[in-house]
Amino acid sequence: MADQDETTLAAINFYCQEKMYRHMYLSALEAIKKYGSDPVLLFFKAYALILEDQISEGMRELDAIRDKRDVILCTTMALMYAHKRCKTVDREAVQELDAHLKDVRKSAGEKALYFASLFLWHTGRHDKAREYVDRMLKVSKGAPEGQVLRGLIDLTCGRDAYVKKSGKYFEEALSGPNKDLQAMLGKARYMALRHNYSGGLDMINNAVVSYPGFMPALVEKMRLQLALQDWEQTLDTAHRAMNQQSHCLEAIRVEILHLLVREGNYDEAAVKLGELIQIMDRFEPKNPQLYCELSQAFCRVCGRSVQVLQQTYTLVERALSLDSSNAELSTEAGYELLLQNRPRDAMKCYRNAMKLDETSVAALTGIIKCQLIEGQLGDAEQQLEFLSEIQESIGKSPDILYLRAVLSRKKGKSSEETVALLNEASQTHFAELKGLPLGSQYFTQMNPDFLIEMVKEYLTFAPTEPSEAGQPVSPLLSRCASVLEPVTKAVPGLLEGLFLLAKVKFLSGQAEPAQSILQKCLDQNPQYADAHLLMAQIHLHLGNFSQSSQSLEMGLSYNFEVREMPLYHLIKARTQKKMGQNAECVRTLQAAMALPGVKKRSSSAMKRSKGHPQLSTNDRVSVFLELAEAYRVTDAQHEAAKIMQDAINAFSGTPEEVRITVANADLAINRGDVEHALAMLRNVPENQSYYVQARQKMAEIYLNHRKDKRLYAGCYRELAEKHPSPHTSLLLGDAYMNIQEPEKAIEVYEQAMKRNPRDSALASKIGQALVKTHQYGKAINYYEAALKTGGQNFLRHDLAELLLKLRHYEKAEKVLRMALEHEPANDLLTMIDDTKLLVMLAKVHHHANKMEDAMLALTKARDLQARVLKRVQVEQPDAVPEQKALATSICSQMAEHCSTQRDPEKAIKFYKEALVYTENDGKAMLELARLYLHQNEVDACQHQLVQLLQTDKENDNATVMMADLMFRKGEYDQATFHFQQLLERSPDHYEALARLVDLLRRAGKLEEVAHYVEEADKASSRASLEPGFNYCKGLNQWYVGHPNEALKHFNMARKDTDWGDKAVRNMIEICINPDNETLGGETFENMDTDTVSAAEKADSEQVAVRTAEKLVKELKPKPGSDQHAILSNYVLMATKSKNNIEKALASFMEMATSERENVPALLGVATAYMMLKQTPRARNQLKRIAKMNWNPVDGEEFEKSWLLLADVYVNSGKYDMATELLRKCIQHNQSCSKAYEYLGFIMEKEQSYQDASGSYEKAWKFANQSNPTIGYKLAFNYMKAKRYVDAIDVCHKVLATHPNYPKMRKDILDKARASIRI
Repeated sequence: MADQDETTLAAINFYCQEKMYRHMYLSALEAIKKYGSDPVLLFFKAYALILEDQISEGMRELDAIRDKRDVILCTTMALMYAHKRCKTVDREAVQELDAHLKDVRKSAGEKALYFASLFLWHTGRHDKAREYVDRMLKVSKGAPEGQVLRGLIDLTCGRDAYVKKSGKYFEEALSGPNKDLQAMLGKARYMALRHNYSGGLDMINNAVVSYPGFMPALVEKMRLQLALQDWEQTLDTAHRAMNQQSHCLEAIRVEILHLLVREGNYDEAAVKLGELIQIMDRFEPKNPQLYCELSQAFCRVCGRSVQVLQQTYTLVERALSLDSSNAELSTEAGYELLLQNRPRDAMKCYRNAMKLDETSVAALTGIIKCQLIEGQLGDAEQQLEFLSEIQESIGKSPDILYLRAVLSRKKGKSSEETVALLNEASQTHFAELKGLPLGSQYFTQMNPDFLIEMVKEYLTFAPTEPSEAGQPVSPLLSRCASVLEPVTKAVPGLLEGLFLLAKVKFLSGQAEPAQSILQKCLDQNPQYADAHLLMAQIHLHLGNFSQSSQSLEMGLSYNFEVREMPLYHLIKARTQKKMGQNAECVRTLQAAMALPGVKKRSSSAMKRSKGHPQLSTNDRVSVFLELAEAYRVTDAQHEAAKIMQDAINAFSGTPEEVRITVANADLAINRGDVEHALAMLRNVPENQSYYVQARQKMAEIYLNHRKDKRLYAGCYRELAEKHPSPHTSLLLGDAYMNIQEPEKAIEVYEQAMKRNPRDSALASKIGQALVKTHQYGKAINYYEAALKTGGQNFLRHDLAELLLKLRHYEKAEKVLRMALEHEPANDLLTMIDDTKLLVMLAKVHHHANKMEDAMLALTKARDLQARVLKRVQVEQPDAVPEQKALATSICSQMAEHCSTQRDPEKAIKFYKEALVYTENDGKAMLELARLYLHQNEVDACQHQLVQLLQTDKENDNATVMMADLMFRKGEYDQATFHFQQLLERSPDHYEALARLVDLLRRAGKLEEVAHYVEEADKASSRASLEPGFNYCKGLNQWYVGHPNEALKHFNMARKDTDWGDKAVRNMIEICINPDNETLGGETFENMDTDTVSAAEKADSEQVAVRTAEKLVKELKPKPGSDQHAILSNYVLMATKSKNNIEKALASFMEMATSERENVPALLGVATAYMMLKQTPRARNQLKRIAKMNWNPVDGEEFEKSWLLLADVYVNSGKYDMATELLRKCIQHNQSCSKAYEYLGFIMEKEQSYQDASGSYEKAWKFANQSNPTIGYKLAFNYMKAKRYVDAIDVCHKVLATHPNYPKMRKDILDKARASIRI
């Protein structure tokens, strides 16, 4: 039987509830063909006919089944319902049917009661339906279909108490083994009503799987997916529904909405609307309400597209042809005619609606709208007064409030009154949207077109120039943004919404987000002239004049009508003026003045500007003022004065008159007539909209021209007294801050705070002012108090930043953790705030040397930011660049942390991730290249550097690294070339000079350093005082063997923030080892003897050690770096005390244990063992280092370790192994004097004196011929190789600086001379 067929009855019920009566009829008819003349199906077929106003035919079919037991009650009720729908009601027949109903109701069975309840539910009589279904449940002892129906009645009755209980009926029906289809649909709707769209979708998915051919389930699925704002899945379901049923109205509606709302593709949407009209004509031809409902959403989101509005109006016309007596349909027709800019036709429709329903507020509102457009302000005011009086009974209406605001503006009332009405209208409008899921009804209710018009009204009072950095954003612009952001989020295809949001962002001082939004507009529609013009304005504001011109030309190439827009000429002239093209600027502005509607606003100009925004009075004034300024610059003073007079005549009595006065004041200042300028500005009355700007100009004159801080502050004080508002209070506070009077600023801010205690931005300003006055304790207390009153999270951020600055790490951590202690948030703004707080927490941990905690905080921030980026692309597309930059910063910080912890592989991974977010991030690319270089991945490093130098040819750091890379590859000439290029560009680039000194040392060309040092000296008259220059000079002196000179220069750099640490480290190393000996080495231990007694040498060493100890204390440890500890340990070892050496050894061992490949720590361990004469243990550590890959960061340590291991091998007679290590040293540092000295020693031991003298020659050369020991050895080997003259020359050089050097004269000089005589 049909009543057992779940899908048929469910479909009929669904279509009846959706008011799709032809679909209901067809479903019943199809089932009759399948099951025969089933009374239930015949009843629904007849009822569908009645609903389609085929009343006679429906009643005939009901009469035929009125005695059938299962439908006896519902048939009687339906007949009564049909009689009441007739134009002439047969009262007698209704009474008879009522009596019959009372009679048969007493003996009705459960089926009859069920269908009676079902009928009553469909007709909206929920209480009566509940009464019948309760009786049915009692009789049937809780039949599942009765439970479902009771749930549906409660769910749709509109009373919250019943709605909350409805879920339990669906649960009971679904608790059995068979899953009831209508119970699943009901449960899904219940969940949706409770805003649990995901749960509802899961339930509807079960229905789709269990009943695959059931179309209403797919329709519900589409709606839930749309409520979840998942357009992609919604479209997939729509296509699936279309494949199943090509005339599925909901699927077609979704497709059209997607084209309009997401893509802004109005042409294709218009074509689809044509198809929809044909389908409606075929499958719902007698459904005026559905025709109208379909039209409503489409016309409000189409951006007034002519093609779309023609189609939507056709839908409304169809509805009116079916039900011409319906006032609501006539009102909708009027509204759509207004959207088509046909106010007179719209007025006819609204007046007709008023005839049909004299109480129609919507129709009366429409009439007022038409009157305002037509300029009938008196009539509109009368009608609005009436509506305002009855507003208490009908509730606040955003439309009425908006119309009152428009009237207020047109009648020239105060901007405060108008803006207050607009604020109330927007608040009321958005309050009505609360709780509505995204869908057709949401778009109708939201009415983006209405909100766009509201924003345009706001903008008439908003600033016309972008706010400067540090200035508070106008509350009007903030309000515009709060209206536009939900619109652009819900309807990103609405170009006008995006354009206006870009304009608001620009005027709020947010140029980059504005450009990002405009680019989206232009990607969607390259012919959008207004977007090109605004882009040009932004480029002009940012000083990108060529790009501004390019944007204008682009706009012109896509749309030649741009030339007829005065705004085009105005922007072009401003660009030309900035580029110094004054004559062209005058010609451009003259062309603008010649355009209709500029000198005088005319109706013909208004008609011609159709499709583009009219030239506002503000822009018209701008043309006059810019032309006057252009004449002044080109010395055409007479013409400038004439234009200014024309402007005064044209705009006298308008709000813009004051702006002309301000411009006149500017001209007077340029003439040097400051008094006249001030006199004009003083005459600006208080009630003028530009009064605030006039006072600001006066204040600027007092400060910049009169240099009178008292009068400067006085202007703002007067402004705050006469126009008390948060904005003027902020201006006064900011003025006090500008003249370095933060105490007074704090007073003003605090007074403003009393009026608005929850203004977090104001609280932040007070905190900053307190910090500026160094009242840190008070600032902390203030932030804490502000947070207790419900301050926003950015105040916690400011407080944590202050505590971090004061090194109160624990308190800062506590503040940030409190801010992060909340349930996991899905709100985008909260997620963005949390990411910033986590980044700050990581910074706190880093400074507190809690590296693991810092990494954990950054990991959380990274994961959260990944979620933010997914959401922000949909919800706030303009914020994508900013959020990507933050993601890049987080990944870079994680990479830096890993790099500090000597985990280069992870660091590389994080830098690569950073570059996924910001492809051309110079810092990340440079650091990644540096890591590749350290890892000896030369090709990868070069690839990164080439990419970086392509985007930033003058990136000095990249050039330095490229030179390092070339050196690594053995291409010394190429490396030097890169440095030469950089130092030719900027000879005083001390970072590059320091690297070049090191490079030339490693290349064995230290003699070339002097030229570059001289060039740097010439480049700046203060070079000798520059820390960077002294550092480079000290480095060179150290490398050429002049430690005392080096110390002197390093000392001049040691107090500098940039160079100080490096200079102090080098000074410590010189103090520890002034003669560059092999610390811990034994080979030359007893050979270096001079005339200085051992006691004097020991005293000198002790003085040096004490100096080193002082310097170590001066050096501040860096979080995450063990460099300070390493130097401290070397200073301990330099004392040569066994206890100190063992203490240093323990410290080095701890470092080496925590990080296995810590080269400096391993070298320290080996050196300590050598000093303790535990050579085998030292050798084991040094062998570990010898197996590692060389890297530039630990280059010096590698060199020292190889030398020390070579020393060990030399002492044990393993000359081949020692030679291999020494060659390695020379490969990486061709100036390594000590390596050549060891090689000479080995060859000398092997009695190869000629070869030994060659090695000693190089050792002598790279020691700058200043080391007497090497000189002695060289002379000795020259003598042994019978090179007596060379031996004598070296002896003379040594004795010239060290006249008492032992044995030099007796052992070598005298013998060499004697050998020559022989």
